[in-house]
Amino acid sequence: MKARDRKREKLIAKYAEKRARLKAEGDYEALQKLPRNGSPVRQHNRCKITGRPKGYMRQFGVSRITFRELASAGLIPGVKKASW
Repeated sequence: MKARDRKREKLIAKYAEKRARLKAEGDYEALQKLPRNGSPVRQHNRCKITGRPKGYMRQFGVSRITFRELASAGLIPGVKKASW
C-alpha cells in the first residue's frame, strides 16, 4: 500500500501543472483523459510509521495508535498521559 501511495504521489506531481492549466482553460474533456491516480483527491493520508490509513493525525503525521504508543514512551515532547 505504501508503494502504491508513493506511485500516486509521483503521478500527482507529474500532472499537477498540466491539470491546473486544463482547469483554467475549462478543457474538461482533456482533463478526463489524464490518469485517475494523477488527481490529488485520490491521495490518502497514511501513518509514516505503520502505514495505517485510518485514525490519521495530520499534525503529527501518524495514526492515533502510533501517537499513543509514542506519547506513552515519552517520545513526543509536551504530551502528558491523562487517562487513556
